[in-house]
Amino acid sequence: MRESDSFKVLLIEQDEARKVCASLTSLSLAQLDAGEVLIRVHFSSINFKDALAATGAGKIIRRFPCVGGIDLAGEVVESADSRFKAGDAVIATSYDIGVAHHGGYAEYARVPAGWAIPLPSGLDLLEAMALGTAGLTAALGIVKMEDNGLAPGNGPVLVTGASGGVGGLAIDMLAQLGYEVVALTGKPEEADFLQRIGATDILPRGGIDFDKVRPIEAARWAGAVDNVGGAILHWVLATMRQNGVVTSIGNAADFKLSTTVFPFILRGVSLLGIDSGYANMTIRQRVWARLGADLKPRHLKDFICVIGFDELPGAFTAFIEGQARGRTVVRILD
Repeated sequence: MRESDSFKVLLIEQDEARKVCASLTSLSLAQLDAGEVLIRVHFSSINFKDALAATGAGKIIRRFPCVGGIDLAGEVVESADSRFKAGDAVIATSYDIGVAHHGGYAEYARVPAGWAIPLPSGLDLLEAMALGTAGLTAALGIVKMEDNGLAPGNGPVLVTGASGGVGGLAIDMLAQLGYEVVALTGKPEEADFLQRIGATDILPRGGIDFDKVRPIEAARWAGAVDNVGGAILHWVLATMRQNGVVTSIGNAADFKLSTTVFPFILRGVSLLGIDSGYANMTIRQRVWARLGADLKPRHLKDFICVIGFDELPGAFTAFIEGQARGRTVVRILD
């Protein structure tokens, strides 16, 4: 392919009134950002972050215009780095992809070699994007909790925001590792689905008065994966068992946290932050290897909705309105 040849992309732009819009258009290879690895993109995915970026509902894009899509998987076309060669299957997620560097919503992407990893054994390109940043984030949380002492025999693990992509994948991964998993959800209609993927119990969010949480509540959880933040994370911390481990993964409800030191100094609770955006390559490779092995969700196919590239512009609203379930994979290569 010549540098002047054009291909389809979803480009996010900002007009003079600072209104953000995303539309399908064309770019040439010469217009892609710098990087050592040129990839023919087969699949991308939609994360909540992608929806915020494409609609302007969140201040995600750091440079306009920018091709969206923080995840991509495909085949190397050419590489100036000896770690990759033409024909290699690779994945690239996060870093600046799709926010300050042209991303995965494109038929071709060029990225720095340090942002790409070979497709792990046990996964194909579609499965890699069914996991994507959401799967990487969930797995990072589980691995970090295990590194801090969590084990199946310690007691139940709570997952908040259970019906979302990260929450659902975390439930499936934890269940297959032998953990007793409790799902906290504001969508009781999803109870059957959550139990099918591994939740042993469903905790309706509406049954808890989060405004009346005491500094320390009855101890319930050995571990917790929190996707929502705010008052729910305060309640989670107050209900942890001795030496419990909590991973903070998202802020779907609120980015603010008002709590006390008591869970930390009276019960030895650990609150672990999970950053999948700039996690170093050593931990990425370790976690992706496990995603192709013992952490690969047993019900991954149940999470996937695959859409075509042309359907992408109309798919973001469901994420903004909280109506999306599981993982939406975008088929870039026809």
